[in-house]
Amino acid sequence: MASTADIQQLRQETGAGIMDVKQALDEAGNDIEKARDVLRKKGAALAAKKGERETGEGAVFSYIHPGARVGVMLKLFCETDFVARTEDFQHLGQDIALHIAAMGPQYIARDEVPADILEREKEVYAAQVAQSGKSEDVVSKIIEGKLEKFYGESVLLDQSFVKSADITVQQRIEETVTKVGENIRVGSFVRFEL
Repeated sequence: MASTADIQQLRQETGAGIMDVKQALDEAGNDIEKARDVLRKKGAALAAKKGERETGEGAVFSYIHPGARVGVMLKLFCETDFVARTEDFQHLGQDIALHIAAMGPQYIARDEVPADILEREKEVYAAQVAQSGKSEDVVSKIIEGKLEKFYGESVLLDQSFVKSADITVQQRIEETVTKVGENIRVGSFVRFEL
């Protein structure tokens, strides 16, 4: 049986409902870490289900780094103006703007990376491992791994979240989707740097 303190702690951390938290704790054998993972997986599934819904509302966020040498403007969309005004949505917008300032992504999602850029990256990686003498199989896995690293450095949604390196920006968005119950997506961003 899960303790009330554990239930309250997980509810506060995740924003999940009491029944969802109790089920996650039961499923995880009252292990809070495992229950957190269960809730995160459920949140990702919920976010995927809501991902097709129209996002016609939202807000524009800005962030100027101390010293005024880096600035970001971000368009973040949700389904209703009610959610756009919530504290959770506002915190998410500020977090993503800060993340963009710190990490300097070039693209929002993988499908935005131009094909010619991907081909050039693959050619560079192939040239790097060509002299290794490894089998074709191993070389293709190395190139695949290097491409994943490229995505992790260049694509906003794939980057490790600057405030919590154990999750990606996409997972940070999914956490908020779970809390607010609406689809949320990054519309566009601009990063300025002197």
